[in-house]
Amino acid sequence: MEPIDVTERLGRWSSGRGPLYVLLAARLRQLIDDGDLPTGSALPADRAFARQLAVGRNTVVAAYDLLAAEGRITRRQGSGTRVSGPAAGSGPDTTAAPMFLNLLEPQDDILTLACAAPEAPPPAIVDAYARALPIMAAMTAEIGYHPGGYPPLRQVVAERYTRLGAPTTADQILITNGGQQALSLLARALVRPGDRVLVETPTYPGALEAFHEEAAILTALPLGLPGFEAAARTHRPALAYLTPTFQNPTGTVLSALRRRRITEVTTALDVPLIADEITADLPFPGVEVPPPLAAESSTVISIGSLSKNTWGGLRIGWIRAATPVIARVTRLRAVHDLGGNLPAQIAATALVPGIDTQREARAAHLKSGHDVLRAELAARLPDWTVPAVTGGQTLWVRLPYGDGTSFAQTALRHGVAVLAGSGLDATGGSEDRIRLHFRHPAGLLVEAADRLATAWQAYRPPAEPASAAPPLAI
Repeated sequence: MEPIDVTERLGRWSSGRGPLYVLLAARLRQLIDDGDLPTGSALPADRAFARQLAVGRNTVVAAYDLLAAEGRITRRQGSGTRVSGPAAGSGPDTTAAPMFLNLLEPQDDILTLACAAPEAPPPAIVDAYARALPIMAAMTAEIGYHPGGYPPLRQVVAERYTRLGAPTTADQILITNGGQQALSLLARALVRPGDRVLVETPTYPGALEAFHEEAAILTALPLGLPGFEAAARTHRPALAYLTPTFQNPTGTVLSALRRRRITEVTTALDVPLIADEITADLPFPGVEVPPPLAAESSTVISIGSLSKNTWGGLRIGWIRAATPVIARVTRLRAVHDLGGNLPAQIAATALVPGIDTQREARAAHLKSGHDVLRAELAARLPDWTVPAVTGGQTLWVRLPYGDGTSFAQTALRHGVAVLAGSGLDATGGSEDRIRLHFRHPAGLLVEAADRLATAWQAYRPPAEPASAAPPLAI
């Protein structure tokens, strides 16, 4: 059996108190006891594991020695280190992506630049729920199950697409529990094991996770999707996925010419095209936002959400697609949860029309955070490459040496969480990159930059780039 790469599966192993070898042993112990590291599995060799974690070899050796003394692992000359603890169950795979681990394993003393979203619910949400109360009070024959979503909400979302240049009816809209559920439902509906999916590189890691969960084979193309037509004709993919406006993580905007050509190709070849337009509502002041990609072709499948332009805790997203696609995904969604939270959807009905009217205030806040973080990084870390963007919520940073995976471990030990670039790259590349978000208040961004500078001073890159773990845990 080949050694398991457990680097990312460890999560925030180094952010606690105490010696590093004790913290490492504690996290490995938990993975073994929970069955996430099956009995008989080969663990990484001392030196390789140390390189991946950006620690000294003695840290790994000491951690292994502790676990060996407890009987959880066995170390033999010639056969390496193997798990001897409880056997794993037969349950399904679970995510090991750092983006999700930042949510699953929060730490109060960690400043996270990994998961980007508004800091707090705006007053508009309180007002929307207040307006929802009399509507619910007046319901006398309403059991609350709407697999397609609350009809008035579907209508206002459809009207917004129509205003933006993509004529839409309510039966072309499915309300979801946020954009991530929209991605997961579409992947489940459109992808079968072994199907090809065309993606940009880098891209949103949540999309990669959704496609990996369906055992898709990912074909990555550079930003802007050069070579898209040839790849689509060669691979006949089950679908293609891109973020055309303020791309996650780079902040780039697809040109009008590329938008038109890509939609022409996908229409001609009958390739479903998912346009993730959640970040399209995050321009900086004075920046013009292109129309939805669905304005180019009615066959485009659009994903939208209130998570980034309003508040993530509301968990309201949607899919805009042709009526047969919506009907198919709605049947799938009904099996999952029968239709989601009706009070939240009633409140969201009052919020969707205000997305565009509140854009100016939101834009000013985003631009301010962008400028503060770039200025602080330029002052403290002048050898980092931090390109400016015109919208979105993230910076795509190039490190002058080392790799993002090992630096992320060092940064975590200094109280700041970042996303390594390799986790956003379907090819496993982008090792010299990290993704940072700039949605925190100015004071926290200054503190985050200071912690990053301290971490960079302490960083000692491994002789070889640290490799990222597989997208899904075993």
